[in-house]
Amino acid sequence: MDHRPGDPASGVSFGAFLLYGLLGAAFGLVLVQSQVVSWFRIVEMFRFESFHMYGVIGSAVATAALGVWAIQKLGLTTASGEPIRIAPKAWGDSRVPGARYWMGGTVFGLGWALLGACPGPLVALLGGGISVMLVALVAALAGTWSYALLRDRLPH
Repeated sequence: MDHRPGDPASGVSFGAFLLYGLLGAAFGLVLVQSQVVSWFRIVEMFRFESFHMYGVIGSAVATAALGVWAIQKLGLTTASGEPIRIAPKAWGDSRVPGARYWMGGTVFGLGWALLGACPGPLVALLGGGISVMLVALVAALAGTWSYALLRDRLPH
């Protein structure tokens, strides 16, 4: 069944949906203004010529760690009132522990380096007028859809 924002069956009010949209737009603005969506900054990072991106990524990791700690310590809930549960990572049962993480990270990093853009700010780049990123966004969505289609047949 298709639930729309504000529909009582979806569990999320229209006000919450609007708030999340505004927060997403503000986050996109921060990404653009901090230059983390800049191809030049990304190339500098992969060539180890500048600390800028490493500083941004490091502060993001620290912020996320603090956020997860706060969620767990304070027992926070979703907008619809459900408790937030963060499941521990499963290392998998392959011959190489954690292979799914380092292999996925390698593919992600190679794609990031080749494209010059992380999938996260693709929409911000489109909003900033970099229309060629539409190709990257479509490719990212196609890859996600393909994985969802093939997930049951892939080794995990």
